Amino acid sequence: MHCMAGLDSATSGQVWVGTTELTRLRDAQLTRVRRDQIGFVFQAYNLLPQLTAEENILLPLQLAGRRPDATLFNHLIEVLGLRSRLKHRPSQLSGGQQQRVAVARALVSQPAVVFADEPTGNLDSRSGAEVLSFLRRSVRELQQTVVMVTHDPVAASYADRVVLLADGRLAGEIHQPTQDSVVDALRGLGA
Repeated sequence: MHCMAGLDSATSGQVWVGTTELTRLRDAQLTRVRRDQIGFVFQAYNLLPQLTAEENILLPLQLAGRRPDATLFNHLIEVLGLRSRLKHRPSQLSGGQQQRVAVARALVSQPAVVFADEPTGNLDSRSGAEVLSFLRRSVRELQQTVVMVTHDPVAASYADRVVLLADGRLAGEIHQPTQDSVVDALRGLGA
């Protein structure tokens, strides 16, 4: 995932985000692509503790010198249930609320793709289901591309397609996955 997101260099092959080949870009160009075309949702939230929820959400746009789309911002805040928490700092938010702030931050810049690294790993099952449901809705309603890395069959079942990796190699694929089909495929990898 780090290669796909332009965080690490590929040792061979090519990495494309939309029409941009990342493997040919210099550091400054990669920084612009990551800022303008890629959103990130991390397991550990990665919110800045001194900023409010609203400031954390808007930070990528501020760094890019762009104004937020007010309609999109308000939609994200409503759907994620953050309206009453915008002035709170991360330490004043639950884990689920912090992750919803991180999801809003990833989506507010309208990136070509959002990379989510174990986005529910630090959440209880209810908060995790809320975050996964919103990521699913962002695919349907906002036509957002989301690439999620997870070891959780429940989380994987929210995807349109699951790609299985074993020892760094493609080991299988499931279209329209269910929790059971993911569990079965994972069992098959261990055989």
